[in-house]
Amino acid sequence: MPYWFEPTSVSVDIGGRTMTLETGKVAKQAAGAVTVTFGDTVVLVTAVHSSPRPGIDFFPLTVDFVEKFAAAGKIPGGFFKREGRPTTKEILTMRVIDRAIRPLFPKGLKAEVQVMSRVFGYDGSTSSDILAMIASFAALHISNIPFERALGAVRIGHLDGSLSGMPTDQERREPSRLDLVVAGHSDAIVMVEASAKQLPEDEMIDALEMAHNEIQKIVALIDELREKVGKPKMEFTPPEVNEELQSAVEGYRDRLKQALRTEGKHTRDEAVSAVKKDGIEALTRGIEDERELYKRTKEVKNLFYKLTGSLERELILEGTRVDGRRHDEIRQITIEPGFIKMHHGSALFTRGETQAIVSTTLGTPDDEAIIDGIEDEYRKRFYLHYSFPPFSVGETRRIMGPGRREIGHGMLAERALSAVLPDHDRFPYTVRIVSEILESNGSSSMATVCGGCPR
Repeated sequence: MPYWFEPTSVSVDIGGRTMTLETGKVAKQAAGAVTVTFGDTVVLVTAVHSSPRPGIDFFPLTVDFVEKFAAAGKIPGGFFKREGRPTTKEILTMRVIDRAIRPLFPKGLKAEVQVMSRVFGYDGSTSSDILAMIASFAALHISNIPFERALGAVRIGHLDGSLSGMPTDQERREPSRLDLVVAGHSDAIVMVEASAKQLPEDEMIDALEMAHNEIQKIVALIDELREKVGKPKMEFTPPEVNEELQSAVEGYRDRLKQALRTEGKHTRDEAVSAVKKDGIEALTRGIEDERELYKRTKEVKNLFYKLTGSLERELILEGTRVDGRRHDEIRQITIEPGFIKMHHGSALFTRGETQAIVSTTLGTPDDEAIIDGIEDEYRKRFYLHYSFPPFSVGETRRIMGPGRREIGHGMLAERALSAVLPDHDRFPYTVRIVSEILESNGSSSMATVCGGCPR
């Protein structure tokens, strides 16, 4: 039996409690499988990979997270008595894991990678999302999947006037002034997500420093686990760049830079597309074989994509953005309150080419959202729903339920606005905000925050 199939565990003290990472006992056919136990909360994460699909030109990383009701000794509500579509918390956890790990894969990797988290035990107080992050980092690090280094994650709260590491679910929901989630490696922070009740900047900086100190303990623990049972990493050679073709694309630098200075999002896109089209036609001329033509076209498009990003950065370093604004200039902003008279409150917020209609509806306590999951059931008197239809960027796509991005952006805005909501004693209403994005050219989530503020 290979050494990585032998049950192996490592432990460390985090905030006065023991965190244990174990591998080699379950899910042994996965490339990496790690169980994290903290308190009596148990999370299993598996990491697997497959060969790249032919012709793929992106990194197909999939992250999933599921909290089974059985983990808390509960039965799902509803008619079918079975877990259904992902909850908001599950989607937010998937996104936070994805954001932390995606930059640590080598550039050019096209192998399909799937990271799946399952909560098997919940003790009623220890949140599973941070444990899922840690187990994900560990499963990737001990696997044979190319992954640069060990990561760690921690949650920081602010209770009774001082910072607190790994607060309980009950503490972070009400008394805590801060809910900070940080991921990082031994040298730096790679991901931050937070909500705070108007916490001063110096205290936030202290919280980040505290988080990084705790992260280093977890990183050392994951490194220790890899030293004991880590699999040899599979060989990966970044795809070679066709230097001759790259040089030919560089010949369009001046034209492309000029096109990027065009005013207006769609006008600029058309100008840039015209340059790319000329380049593709010139650099694929004479290729008759369909497969070779397809391959060369995709290669030229990728080189133009990289050149465009490089030129956008170059323009910023020269002192202006692609639309001509200086670093200290903002786009024109207009706010039209009371835009829809039938709404309890509404505003049309426009900033440059980003626009949102944001409405507010007041309700009674009967309209509070009941949050049913493995945690104790609780109610929310304030919630925000964000919608990003395809026409807002001039595109077409199938209309389905809210996607991960819409859930994530909605929660981003909800966290910002909830911190300034009046106390329940002063304002005992249920509040629902709906943001409909009508145009988007960046920062539509912040347009939602701004549109949700006017009375």
